[in-house]
Amino acid sequence: MILAVKLFSVQILHGKAYSELADRQYVTPADNIYERGTIFFQSKGVDGKEGTLIAAATQTTGFKITINPSKIVEARDTYDELSRLIELDQDDFISKAGKKNDPYEEIANHISKEKADAVSALKIPGVSIFKEKWRIYPGGSLASHALGLVGYKDDELGGRYGLERVYNSELSRNNDSLYVNFFAEVFSDIKKTLFENEIEEGDIVTTIEPTVQSFLEKKLIETKEKYQTDAIGGIIMNPMDGSIYALSSKPDFDPNDFSKVKNNATFSNPLVENVLEFGSVVKPLNMAAALNEGLVTPSTEYNDKGSVIVEKKEIFNFDRKGRGPGTTMQEVLNQSLNTGMVFVEQKLGRQKLREYLFAYGIKDKTGIDLPNETSGLVSNLNSSREIEYANASFGQGIALTPIEMTRALASLGNGGKLVTPHVVKKIVYENGQFKEMKYPVKLTKVSAETGEVITDMLVEVMDKAIKSGAGKLEHFSVAVKTGTAQVANNETGGYYEDRHTHSFFGYFPAYEPKFIVFLYAINPKGTQYAATTWTDPFLDITKFLLNYYEVPPNR
Repeated sequence: MILAVKLFSVQILHGKAYSELADRQYVTPADNIYERGTIFFQSKGVDGKEGTLIAAATQTTGFKITINPSKIVEARDTYDELSRLIELDQDDFISKAGKKNDPYEEIANHISKEKADAVSALKIPGVSIFKEKWRIYPGGSLASHALGLVGYKDDELGGRYGLERVYNSELSRNNDSLYVNFFAEVFSDIKKTLFENEIEEGDIVTTIEPTVQSFLEKKLIETKEKYQTDAIGGIIMNPMDGSIYALSSKPDFDPNDFSKVKNNATFSNPLVENVLEFGSVVKPLNMAAALNEGLVTPSTEYNDKGSVIVEKKEIFNFDRKGRGPGTTMQEVLNQSLNTGMVFVEQKLGRQKLREYLFAYGIKDKTGIDLPNETSGLVSNLNSSREIEYANASFGQGIALTPIEMTRALASLGNGGKLVTPHVVKKIVYENGQFKEMKYPVKLTKVSAETGEVITDMLVEVMDKAIKSGAGKLEHFSVAVKTGTAQVANNETGGYYEDRHTHSFFGYFPAYEPKFIVFLYAINPKGTQYAATTWTDPFLDITKFLLNYYEVPPNR
């Protein structure tokens, strides 16, 4: 009882203070100084079998060089000998070597076996070598926003972004103290036993397919360089269940060497943390609402005068031209006519438009298993001003995250389901058991039957409007829509005249689709419309996926 009371005092009441003292008290460095679970990508399966697991974040082993300053005879000579073999900062070394009352100072980490052996052969008094482990990311920057990184926050080492942060408890390992001795090992778990609910340790298996991820990133880099975009991103997802095969935004970072990143905002994931006005890719959502209410059909006509006045504000088509009477709802999507969408909005009315858009989940977080997700900025849909609803009909005045936009658009092709986008498939625990992840599904207000109608319309956009019909795939139906939106000027409250966001989405094969692809670029230079920026990259990605997954033709 006396021992238990004393342990309570040492570990709980004064644990932090004693831990700091204990850092240099223990005498034997542990071989496995740092342990952490693995995050896996998974390659596509073959013949109904699961694909191969490929380490995306794992551990590697090397060596660290330490000194006992009290045994260093001449610091400058020791530095000269060591610096011939390993990279050292002279001022830092001399400073550490001067701490004569400190028996342990680390001077170099992540040293290869060859260099460690060479240092050992010198047999310098006061210089020691110990094995160590550290986190590595074999793919470099591949899917870095999804994976995140491991780093220090104050004195605590752990997951700081991405999956590393979300699943930090599962990935962390208990045997991570720098030094061990018998007493510490015997009583090290008392605090955890008394005060913490133990979380099982395991490895994370993601839905990310590394070849698909690599191909997406290649296309994003090509497009970014070609049009000198401020930022760019893309998502490839299974619209039926929300499994994400690839997601990326540029600029990104290499988690193996994240200290080189100059701007900390680079670590944030804009696919889930930033909102944008996407423009015309919103049009199919509102068209589907009007179709579902029976207010229009694909052949419903209106008189397109090239512009329309709403509350004294004139709204134009992208080219300021009118198509005249007899313009159909199909042509509204084919030619992306803003006036036609205002016609649809006025048919729907404010309340119905708001109800349908909210049912697509645009004001809610998707629940994706990545940190810091934000929700859409849609307060304009609570306005009493008609102009706000007219703008929202063609995707201006409301801002969504790319993942929100992707989920909403996926519902058009999957029977009206609002899936939960996700990147984790299962957790494999150290005891050999595993947990298959389950994610909730909700319903929008759009029926499966209406989904088929809007899909028919979007397939016609692909077959007749994209590249004036040259983009059509002979053996596959593909449902698409482009979007070009003005970029909001946060200083003036209006919009920049010369800055745009270009977006493009498509799902395919259009009926019972296996993939939805969403792409966006902020402020591309030298081109005005998304059809120019994104058509060829989208077609390349589509053809790659159909071929790579050996999808049979559907027409």
